[in-house]
Amino acid sequence: MFSAAAGAGNAARFFCFRAACVRGCTQAEEAVGGTTLAAPKARVEFKSTFSHPACSAVTSVEGKKALTAPLWTTWENAECPKTAPSFPSGGNQDPHLQNATSSLKVFLLHIGMHSTSPNRIQYHFGEFGNYSLVVKTLSTSAETISCDIVINEGPINSYLPILFAFLVYSGILAILIICRLVMKIGPVRNWVYKKLNPRETDRLINSELGSPSTTDSPSSDPSPRLWRATSQQRLRSLDTFRGLSLIIMVFVNYGGGKYWFFKHESWNGLTVADLVFPWFVFIMGTSISLSLSSMLRWGSSKQKVLWKILWRSFLLILLGVIVVNPNYCLGALSWENLRIPGVLQRLGLTYLVVAALELLFTRTGADSGTLEMSCPALQDILPFWPQWIFILMLEVIWLCLTFLLPVPGCPRGYLGPGGIGDFGNYLNCTGGAAGYIDRLVLGEKHIYQHPSCNVLYQTTVPYDPEGILGTINTILMAFLGLQAGKIILSYKDQHKQIMSRFFIWSVVMGIISAILTKCSKEEGFIPINKNLWSTSYVTTMSCFAFILLLLMYYLVDVKRLWSGTPFFYPGMNSILVYIGHEVFENYFPFKWKMQDSQSHAEHLTQNLTATTLWVIISYLLYRKKIFWKI
Repeated sequence: MFSAAAGAGNAARFFCFRAACVRGCTQAEEAVGGTTLAAPKARVEFKSTFSHPACSAVTSVEGKKALTAPLWTTWENAECPKTAPSFPSGGNQDPHLQNATSSLKVFLLHIGMHSTSPNRIQYHFGEFGNYSLVVKTLSTSAETISCDIVINEGPINSYLPILFAFLVYSGILAILIICRLVMKIGPVRNWVYKKLNPRETDRLINSELGSPSTTDSPSSDPSPRLWRATSQQRLRSLDTFRGLSLIIMVFVNYGGGKYWFFKHESWNGLTVADLVFPWFVFIMGTSISLSLSSMLRWGSSKQKVLWKILWRSFLLILLGVIVVNPNYCLGALSWENLRIPGVLQRLGLTYLVVAALELLFTRTGADSGTLEMSCPALQDILPFWPQWIFILMLEVIWLCLTFLLPVPGCPRGYLGPGGIGDFGNYLNCTGGAAGYIDRLVLGEKHIYQHPSCNVLYQTTVPYDPEGILGTINTILMAFLGLQAGKIILSYKDQHKQIMSRFFIWSVVMGIISAILTKCSKEEGFIPINKNLWSTSYVTTMSCFAFILLLLMYYLVDVKRLWSGTPFFYPGMNSILVYIGHEVFENYFPFKWKMQDSQSHAEHLTQNLTATTLWVIISYLLYRKKIFWKI
């Protein structure tokens, strides 16, 4: 609830408005205006997407003289540039309050139509707090004022649930480590095996490792198509990387405890939620390099491999359109409201292009370092120059379409969110050329209806973050992952070489990102933007991905200090976990009715429980040797 009142001495007049709490924003419901003060508009941004009925602010004006000049307020925030409106004087009866996903930085109070030096208050409003803004006039002219923030009720620490969850999971991890160490004690291990399976006690005691070997364990039902056992020759770090990306993706898709940093950034910038999809694309590219190399090495013809690529791409796109389609929330799925783009659709198209590119231009011996090279330091790049030319041509196409394509009613090269962004000058220009191409080719009803920019920037047109133009840079992301796979193959078993190459690529991608963004969020040539899948977004995510893969490769496959648990298990069944978490999202035990829908603690408990359940499911499937491969 946000209310405001103003008055001056005995000639007090007041206005007030009430705000209704909705997900991600707060919209003014009612305004009652007096004749002395113009009802202001305000844009206020908190650090969480939550507001609360108990959270309010009261504005009062005190002084020797009634304020007959118009009074209005604006809210300014570094996280929301170029959106602070200039409110005209007059009795506007439609005040607006917006609760976004960042913290309020500066409160501006204007008195008088020609006030040029507004009073500025910088204050961080805590969650569930109750505040009063007291405005006093210091002279009879009512042009000199003082403003003070009064805390009526202190805010809560909204991060305590995260701390508690961290301690709980740390405790579980400590218990598991202790159990693992205890199980290494021979008598204890044998006693446990005897209790669990008395019939095989003698075999377990006499076995070399004290546990069933893979040849003695029950085998899965070998299905000729989707279900089959996995190969033993795998780099665990790749599955661990994939599993980490997937588990974070599941957590943020389930709500992320309703914390702002587990939500997608409204437009430019990054949050935790913006990291996972490109990482998943990156590791898909790495897997393409290794899997195609393996199939060709084992004698599969290129025609047979190409057919597998086409079939897998078709299945991914089909599953995305039919099974995982967010436009179901608009009613029964039909062609009238079918969303054509999507996560799985983009994965399918990206896989098709990158895998076909790798298959068509691969050279025997190039990926194993057996070809004679005039420059051995570039043996993971030079043999594949046709692929690089193709990718660079795609990037040139993206740049030309993004910055040169004329978009009706929008400036050429526009990269903004539209709506009230850029002072509301480009209301229907959300996404610039990217949004225009999707609406022109696919139609407004066949793209995503609720983009992340909708709440903060009050956009009026649909926009799809998995649209056509952004697919080009997704292909670039997967190709950089493919490059990581080539490094692993070219420098096989040369761990220092592999890790040094990963580090060099990370530095190169970081430098490119710094140049494109000018090391700023808003002022660069090409800002980091997940909705657009901008070039700087891809290079930044690749920078992080190379470093993360380096660390996992070192810990899991080189030093074997970590088995990859628990991320390894969902990484082995990534498609099943992703589709499963989407299909069963609204079913118990993944979701239940909460007592307080405004509570971070309840949301975090629910979201962590659902995510943990999928880790357990993937572990059980791994134990049963069930792997769903497309």
